[in-house]
Amino acid sequence: MTTGTDPDRIQALREAEAKAAQLFDEIVARGLIAPGRGERELSDQVRDLANEMFGVRKFWHKRIVRSGVNTLEPYRSNPPDRRLAEDDILFFDFGPIFEDWEADFGRTYVVGEDPAKHRIAADLPRLWNLGREYFRNNPDLTGTEFFDHVLGLIADAGWGHGASHAGHLVGEFPHERINGDEIDCYITAGNDQPMRRPDAAGNPCHWILEIHLTDVERGFGAFYEQLLDI
Repeated sequence: MTTGTDPDRIQALREAEAKAAQLFDEIVARGLIAPGRGERELSDQVRDLANEMFGVRKFWHKRIVRSGVNTLEPYRSNPPDRRLAEDDILFFDFGPIFEDWEADFGRTYVVGEDPAKHRIAADLPRLWNLGREYFRNNPDLTGTEFFDHVLGLIADAGWGHGASHAGHLVGEFPHERINGDEIDCYITAGNDQPMRRPDAAGNPCHWILEIHLTDVERGFGAFYEQLLDI
């Protein structure tokens, strides 16, 4: 496993996320997001593209491609495979590993002209940035306090939230073995630890902020995640 000073770690995490963003841009450029494509088919195509572009062979969590009603499902669900429709919404949640450093990147795409789907997709970066601004302005935040604030932002925008947390620690692979699969690794209710603290290996904690918006009445959701603090 690669280790180093925190400036080195920050640079490695930034580079991993930049590569993940390039991967997602290439997904769009190659026209992979098109009606008729199955979720599993798209997942395999993105896996192969990551290998082609960056030699990625490992993902630190399961590859998630969700469309339509499946976008309401939380991370741990495994809904049946679905094909993208003509007027639809889709999100990717991928955790590629670049040279032993984790990226965790999620984006939503809309196929067609449905204004409600376009509105929920447009709200994702806006709400994410409001969350990051609050984090930056409140240095003593606990995981619980930040989670409550993010839920408030989402509710004020008129959406539900489709997950039991709003993000997690990220770092050298595998971060879950380094820090344990415990509540203080997540932005969630019950995590009363300060977010700005050393992790179990003595390094400063770095976080992913993820937002999973839902509109249960209309039957779809949307998802967005990336590095929060660096």
